[in-house]
Amino acid sequence: MAEFKNMKQIPKDERPYEKCVRLGAQSLTDAELLAVLLRTGTVGSPSVHMAEEILSLSKDRKGLLGLHTLSLAQLKSVKGIGTVKAIQIKCIGELSKRIAQTTARKGLQFTQPGTIADYYMERLRHKEQEELICMMLDTKNHLLGEEMIFKGTVNGSFVSPREIFLTAMSYHAVGILLVHNHPSGDPTPSQADLDVTQRIAEAGELLGIPLLDHIIIGDCKYLSFRQQGIF
Repeated sequence: MAEFKNMKQIPKDERPYEKCVRLGAQSLTDAELLAVLLRTGTVGSPSVHMAEEILSLSKDRKGLLGLHTLSLAQLKSVKGIGTVKAIQIKCIGELSKRIAQTTARKGLQFTQPGTIADYYMERLRHKEQEELICMMLDTKNHLLGEEMIFKGTVNGSFVSPREIFLTAMSYHAVGILLVHNHPSGDPTPSQADLDVTQRIAEAGELLGIPLLDHIIIGDCKYLSFRQQGIF
């Protein structure tokens, strides 16, 4: 987009609102979508320019993905973004995650790792730390509940099978599924992942609460231990 000092200088058919009316929301760029939600810019800086500056803030993930990693302080560093607008932007990111998760839940099938990965993808792929979640299932493979077991680096020193199965028994679960994320975006299991999974699988067999799968979430990709024949 050419440089303009205010929205009125932008040709009418290029302004986000008018463009959306004519061509639909899908025709808008990421910056234009964000500009519509920001509503107003500042003197000498249209809302589209402000949106472009926000989208370039994240050092690790450019564009819309970067919104999930930005703090309120980072957002407020952009001229024209105060506390209210910064909170609105954070809520936009959270809303998008919840919409994606709600949609994925409808197709959730615990015998199909891809549906589980879809369910957790938007929730976990933006995390800067690893989170290990345990899903508890009943005899008909219905979800009884989920618990975050650990947050940090997943390894044998910190992840306790005892804690996992105490949680599973509190739900009267007959099977469990583990899901955790790799902040690097690469779902390839580490040696620590392999060791922890083996220990939990062995404990599950002894207790009669088998580990049905362990799914690692990367950036728009996943790995299922069962699918890979790892255990």
